[in-house]
Amino acid sequence: MQRNTHAKYSERALKRVTGYHSAVVGEVQDAVASNKVVVVGMAQNPHVKRVRKVLKSAGIEFQYLEYGSYLSMWRPRLAIKLWSGWPTYPQIFVDGELVGGASDVEAGLEDGS
Repeated sequence: MQRNTHAKYSERALKRVTGYHSAVVGEVQDAVASNKVVVVGMAQNPHVKRVRKVLKSAGIEFQYLEYGSYLSMWRPRLAIKLWSGWPTYPQIFVDGELVGGASDVEAGLEDGS
């Protein structure tokens, strides 16, 4: 999944965007490719805790990736946001597709989608 919000990038800008914390982005990409459900989050975030609890209660197995807390690892989390195009955490992927955040998963479980 590659986000492309601009029609054109200069060579320098493209190199910077695609290389920004690429190891962390690669880790997320690998997890999304090899697991049915992936939750990407951060410590101390109540929405991350909530969605993990909801998924466990529903009996849904998931891979959880955690990147720092509010004051740590913000740059790697920014790289993940740039890659996914989703502005907040958690980010939940199902079958390789970004489905959204905690409320999106709760709504999907409620309506069966």
